[in-house]
Amino acid sequence: MVRLMPRTLLLPLALVLPVLGAAQLSPNRLRCEYLENPIGLDVAAPRFNWIVESSAQGERQSAYQIVVSSTAAGAAHGQGDLWDSGKIASGQTTQVVYAGKQLQSGQVAYWTVTTWNRSGESSKRSSVAHWQAGIMRPEDWRAQWIGLPVMPNKTARPATYVWKSFDIAKPIKRAYVYASAKGLYRMTLDGKRVGNDIFTPGWTDYRKRIQYETYDITGRLKRGPNLVGMALGDGWYCGHVGNTSGNDYGDRAMGLVQMEIEYLDGSHDTIVSDGTWNAARGAIEANDLLQGESYDARKEVKMDGPMAGEWLHPDAVALDAVPLVAQHDPTVQQVAEIKPKKISQPKPGVYVYDLAQNMVGWARLKVEGKSGDKVQLRFAEMLNPDGTIYTTNLRGAKATDTYTLAGGKPETYEPTFTFHGFRYVEVTGYPGTPGMDAITGVVLSSNNPVTGEFACSNELVNKLQHNIFWGQRGNYLSVPTDCPQRDERLGWMGDAQIFARTACFNNDVAAFLTKWTQDVVDAQSSEGGFSDVSPRMGDDSDGAPAWGDAGVIVPWTVYQCYGDTRLLDERYPAMRKWIEYIDSVNPDHIWVKRSNNNFGDWLNVQDDTPRPVLATAYFAHSTDLLARSARVLGKTEDAEKYEALRDAIRAAFIQHFVDAEGKIQGDSQTCYVIALAFDLLPKDRRANVADRLAKHIAERKDHLSTGFVGVGYLNPTLTAFGKSDLAYKLLTNDTYPSWGYSIRQGATTIWERWDGWTDTKGFQDPGMNSFNHYSLGSVGEWMYKSVAGIDLDPAKPGYEHIIIHPVPGGGLTWARASLDSIHGRISSSWRVSGGEFGLDVAVPANTTATVYLPDGSVREVESGKFHFVSPIGR
Repeated sequence: MVRLMPRTLLLPLALVLPVLGAAQLSPNRLRCEYLENPIGLDVAAPRFNWIVESSAQGERQSAYQIVVSSTAAGAAHGQGDLWDSGKIASGQTTQVVYAGKQLQSGQVAYWTVTTWNRSGESSKRSSVAHWQAGIMRPEDWRAQWIGLPVMPNKTARPATYVWKSFDIAKPIKRAYVYASAKGLYRMTLDGKRVGNDIFTPGWTDYRKRIQYETYDITGRLKRGPNLVGMALGDGWYCGHVGNTSGNDYGDRAMGLVQMEIEYLDGSHDTIVSDGTWNAARGAIEANDLLQGESYDARKEVKMDGPMAGEWLHPDAVALDAVPLVAQHDPTVQQVAEIKPKKISQPKPGVYVYDLAQNMVGWARLKVEGKSGDKVQLRFAEMLNPDGTIYTTNLRGAKATDTYTLAGGKPETYEPTFTFHGFRYVEVTGYPGTPGMDAITGVVLSSNNPVTGEFACSNELVNKLQHNIFWGQRGNYLSVPTDCPQRDERLGWMGDAQIFARTACFNNDVAAFLTKWTQDVVDAQSSEGGFSDVSPRMGDDSDGAPAWGDAGVIVPWTVYQCYGDTRLLDERYPAMRKWIEYIDSVNPDHIWVKRSNNNFGDWLNVQDDTPRPVLATAYFAHSTDLLARSARVLGKTEDAEKYEALRDAIRAAFIQHFVDAEGKIQGDSQTCYVIALAFDLLPKDRRANVADRLAKHIAERKDHLSTGFVGVGYLNPTLTAFGKSDLAYKLLTNDTYPSWGYSIRQGATTIWERWDGWTDTKGFQDPGMNSFNHYSLGSVGEWMYKSVAGIDLDPAKPGYEHIIIHPVPGGGLTWARASLDSIHGRISSSWRVSGGEFGLDVAVPANTTATVYLPDGSVREVESGKFHFVSPIGR
C-alpha cells in the first residue's frame, strides 16, 4: 500500500502550497473545429472546445454559457445576436456544437465562454475567440481556374506566374481572399507573400475534392494600385507522385483566386481569377516534388509593382462539379531551422554538409557570384564509405535543386514547389569556397501542435523518443506518408494505423487525421474496399489486411483520444462497408478472399506470420471496433449484428489456428502478440500464449522479430500479461535487431527496416531502404502509457477520466511525460530511490484519474497535483 506521509496517506500538492483567493474556474484555450481562430471554415455547425483551469484541487465545471456575436465587442459584452446557449448545466467542454444562426459566406463570428464551478460560482467571461465562414454555397464561387497551356515535350515543367492589377479608391473595412490550385500555389500581394503556408492547397484526390485556403488581407491592401499574383507548381496534381510518370490528376497546374473587399461605405468589390489576368513563365524553370526545382534568378517575375511588357493571357476554365472545400487541417509550414554541424570535401569542388539530423524540407542557400553561375544541391540521408552522398535508395527521385545566380550581390535561394528527406546536402558549382552559413536546413511539416513530452534516465530511450518525434514530423506532411525521400511518399494505410496512437501523444493530430480519414473514404472502392494508400494512387487494387483496416482503426483512435463522435458518425458508413466487403466473400470467417496485396507482417525479422492468421485477426479486430462504434453512436441493431460477427470470427480463428496448448499457427512473435492484443483467445489459453511469446523472444536472445504490423502491440502486450521486464529488455537493447541498434549506427529518425544498415552487411536492398519511416516507432505509445504512465480510460474517451499507471523497470531510475490533452495538461513523473517509488501527478480540472502504484495499491483522485510514495514492489 501507499506509505504513510506525515499526517496524510495521500499528499495533495495543492494543500501544501497556499491557495490564494476563491477557487475560480477559468475557461481558456478556446478552439473551433480543433483550430484557434480559424478563417474560411465551411462547417455549418462547427464544434467548440475549451479547457478550464483552477488552482484548487477537485474543481469541476458545473455549467457553461456560450455567446456568439457578429462583433467582437458584442461577444465581449455577452451580446449573442448569433447564438446564446444560455446557462447549460453540464461539465462538457469538448465537441460542443454551434446551434445558432447560419453564417453567410465570409461572415465572422465572435464567441466567448463563461463557466461555473462545482460550487456554482461563475468565472469571468473568456477572452474573445472567432471563426470566419468560408464559401458556404457553391454558387458563391465566381472565380475561374487559370493557367498556361501544356508545354509539349517537357519532362520538367516550369512554374506558371499569373497576376492582376487593381485599384483601391476608398477606405477598406475588411478584405479577404480565397485561393486554391490544381497543383500548388504561392500567392503574393505587391510581391510579398500572403500567409506562411507551404504546398497549398494540400494533397487530396482532386477528382473527389479540392481544398482552398482563406487569408485576411485587410492590412495588406493600400489606396491606389495593388497587384495580386500567384506562382503555380505541379505538386501532387500533375507532378511525379510515388513511382508514377506524373499527370495523375491532370496535365497542368491551374490557380483560383477570389478576393472579397468590403468598404467602409458599405459597398463591395470582388476580384476573381479569369482570362483577363496576365501570365508568364519565369525563374522556376522546372519543379517537381520528387525531382527537385531549377531556379534561374535572372528570369524572376517579381509581381511587386507595375508589370511592363507584352504578357500572355491565361486559359480560363469554369469550375466543374468537383467540390471546393475549406482546408480544416493545419497547413504545411516551416517549423524549425537546422544549422550544419560539419562540412567535408570528399572530392574537389564537392562539399557535403552534415546537418546531424535526418529532416524533411529543403536547404536555404546563401551565395554570391557572377551572373550565370550555377549551384547544384543534392540531398541524401546517408554517406557512402568514401564520404560521398548515398542516393541509391532514392530510386527514381533525383532530389536535386539548381540555382542560377542573377549576379552582382549576395543572394539567398529557397525552393517553392519541392521538398526532400535528408541529413546531408551536397553542394557543387559554388563560386569560391562555401562557409558553414552557406546552407541552412529548413524543416517543413504540417503544423500540428506539439502536445507530448517524454524523457527518462536512459539516454538511448530518450534518443528513441527523439527519433520517433522527428519521423512523425517529417512524414506528417499534408497526409501521413511512409517516407519523405524516395519516389514514393504515399499515404500508406498500414503505417498510419499502427502509429496513430503514438501520433496522438506527440502532437494534436485531430484535425490532421480528420482530413486524412476523408481521403481514406474518398479512396474507398464501390465494392467497399479501402485502399493500401490514401489518397489512392498507383496500384489500384483494394487494401490488404492491416492496411485497409486503417479505415476503421484510425477513426476509432481519434474518437478515443479526442472524444470525437461526429467523426466516428461520419466515417461509420465507410467502416461498415469495409467489414461487409470482407465478410460477404469469406463465409467461414477466415479472411482469405479479397485479401488483395496481403503484405503480412511487413519487414519482420525472418519470423513470418501466415497471411490468413494475420488477416483473420485484423478482421476480428476491425469488426470489434465497428461494433463498439455502433454502441457509441446508439446503433443498437448494428452493434448486436457486429458483436455476433466478431464472436464468430474469434471462434473461427481459434478453431483454425490455435491448438489446445495455445500454440498458434506460424509460431511467430506477431501471431502471439496479435492474438493476445485483439482478445482472440479463450481465457484458459491466454497465459500459455503469453508464455509462448516470452519463450519465442528468449530463444532470440531477448530480441524482437516483429515487423510493421506486430511491433506496436509487442511491448503493451508483454506488459499487460505481467512481462514488463521483457518489454524493457526489448526497449533498451542496442544490438541487432532493436531500436537501439539503429541509434548506435547514428540514426536520428526511425528506419524502415531493422537492418537498413548493419556493420556486417552495410546497406540493405536500396529498392526499399528508407531511413525515415515512422512505423517501427509505434513503441512510442507504450513509452507514454507504461514507462511514464499516462493513458486514457476507453469508457470515457478524450481523457475525461485518466489512467496513471507507470510500470517501472529496465534499470530506469526516473521517467516523466506530459500530454496537453483536449481537457488540459496531464503529467506523470516518477523516481526510484532507496527502494521507494515517488510519483508526482497533475490532473487537469474537470477530469478525474485512477492512479496505480507499483505495490498494487490504487487511488481515485479528482483534479489537482499529487505526490505519492510507495515501495517499489509488493
